[in-house]
Amino acid sequence: MPLLTAADQAARELSPARVLVAGASGAGKTSAARRIAETLCIPRHELDALHHGPGWVKRSEFESDVAAFSVEPAWVCEWQYRSVRSLLLERAETLVWIDVPTRTQMRQLVMRTLRRRFLRQVLWNGNREGPLWGVFTERDHIIRWGWRTRNTTAERMPLVVERYPALPVIRVKSRHDLDRWLAAVRPGGTMRAAEVPSSSE
Repeated sequence: MPLLTAADQAARELSPARVLVAGASGAGKTSAARRIAETLCIPRHELDALHHGPGWVKRSEFESDVAAFSVEPAWVCEWQYRSVRSLLLERAETLVWIDVPTRTQMRQLVMRTLRRRFLRQVLWNGNREGPLWGVFTERDHIIRWGWRTRNTTAERMPLVVERYPALPVIRVKSRHDLDRWLAAVRPGGTMRAAEVPSSSE
């Protein structure tokens, strides 16, 4: 299936029950996943919450948790973390690619980072954003990471389309695009049960 836009009839006629949301850091994946979950009335799983344990240490149960929820009939989550990307692609019905301009992505990422830091917002498992000066000293500070990986999702999409030809990939370039698609998409898709591997595989 070719890459779709939010305006394409094929995209508007979908009724997915398992949805992945892809995009660069700061593009708006989590917000989009939340809206999709609300519109389609399906559970949302936040991968960051499953991945990060106290002290930003990866949880040993991460992969098994993802394997467990991804065999359920309906879900939406972000498409991230190398160790589970292929598994999620194999079990998804639709991938929504949030492809906003770099200036939008970076502005949102910087504002989110500042807000979390100034408000001392508690994130997953008690973690908080580190000091702002870390952007100058830490190679993987979220802002530097967001800039360095800003084009990674776009680079992966041609391979996703090639390897998963039955998976609809919808390219969303703005909030308006997402609104347009959500206004047309139908809740309660039919699962392709025969295509979904069991959790024991």
